Amino acid sequence: MAPTVFIGCGAGFAGDRTDAAGPVIDSLAACDGPRFIMFEMLAERTLALAQLERRADPAYGYNRALVAILQPILARCLDRNIKIIGNFGAANPRAAAERMITLARELGLKPPRIAVVEGDDISGTLNIDELARRETDGTLLKHGKPIVSANVYLGAQPIARALDLGAQIVVTGRVADSALALGPLMHAFGWSADDWDMLAAGTMAGHLLECGAQVTGGYYADPGFKDVPHLDNVGYPIAEISSDGAMVITKPHGTGGLVNRQTVVEQLLYEIHDPASYLVPDVVLDITDVSVDEIGPDRVRVSGSRGKPAPPTLKATVCLDGGVLGEAEISYAGINAPRRAKLAAEIIAARMRKRAPKLQFRTDMVGEISVHGTTGQVAPNDLGNCRDVRLRFAAGAESAAEVAVLLDEVEALYCAGPAGGAGVRRHATPRLISTSCLIERDKVMPRVSFVGEGA
Repeated sequence: MAPTVFIGCGAGFAGDRTDAAGPVIDSLAACDGPRFIMFEMLAERTLALAQLERRADPAYGYNRALVAILQPILARCLDRNIKIIGNFGAANPRAAAERMITLARELGLKPPRIAVVEGDDISGTLNIDELARRETDGTLLKHGKPIVSANVYLGAQPIARALDLGAQIVVTGRVADSALALGPLMHAFGWSADDWDMLAAGTMAGHLLECGAQVTGGYYADPGFKDVPHLDNVGYPIAEISSDGAMVITKPHGTGGLVNRQTVVEQLLYEIHDPASYLVPDVVLDITDVSVDEIGPDRVRVSGSRGKPAPPTLKATVCLDGGVLGEAEISYAGINAPRRAKLAAEIIAARMRKRAPKLQFRTDMVGEISVHGTTGQVAPNDLGNCRDVRLRFAAGAESAAEVAVLLDEVEALYCAGPAGGAGVRRHATPRLISTSCLIERDKVMPRVSFVGEGA
């Protein structure tokens, strides 16, 4: 009888908690069967920023948090044969692997056998004209703005191959999030690349795990409506997968959070536009007949996914230079704070009409109106009794010099305009805009190689 495979998730996005993996590793260490922990730490924007970092310094371009995440668990993973798979390689998987080898030496460990998966970066393969012809909506690339990054979503097969070759750690760049779980399952169960139903089951497992604590109550919590205990110690998910594709979603014992039918269904539907056709590089997932059943405390069984042949093309995300976002804030507190903030906003509006009439900017009164405000709106007519208002201005432009006009005017409110303004903060941030392209599979060549002494 084929063993149960255990896959835990230690991170669900680039800025996730660095101590979340510890309890997951403790639980996996007690399991009997192949064990893996995945780290999903990459998004379109974070990858583009990593590309910019790599351009500035070829030694970087990976997620720097990997050291804080791996330092407390690396020895235990290697000792208990828990394989690590993560897309924390971002724009530079090879540099990430080299940093892990250095970390192992710093911890007095034998350098692990680390595989890197590359080939997702197509910025040097297809030029902007070739990408523009493949753009899904055909609107952004035709303008010829500089490309910051162009990365294809790779599938699970390179990860499975790396594990087949004996990798203890697999570092990737841009892969489909679900591939971080499907790859280990293809390796452990020997699933073939055209076993569509099994690939669908593995994709569903990865989809449920990929966002970390979202499936264990984090994003589900809504006090008084959907109460979740001890979110300060929320447990990250573990999937127990059988060779027939059925799985149980659970979490480490002694941790907070919650796994029930509702948390699992919420995550199952997350980012799925068509439940009958969820497209990933390896398969088209159909969840229309999936069963989700509670079988015990914090244990939910999920089964019934179906698969269809993989799409003929691969999705690529292309990020472009989007100019600069300028933001400036100032606070007004005490009696009559909303009216003083409104006056400050009116002053800025009048000054900008004179100094930069073409610059579009947004004004928010945090505490009076912000989340549901619109561009240019300064305050409701009927101001409330709030005694603490944070006034925020934001503008986008092609250059930092253009937005600096607005930021300078806000800073001048210290002395030039209504009483009690304080705590000015200003910042200009490079902006990125993204679009999608569909790339023929023969244009993409995934590569698996090993780094360090284990190569």
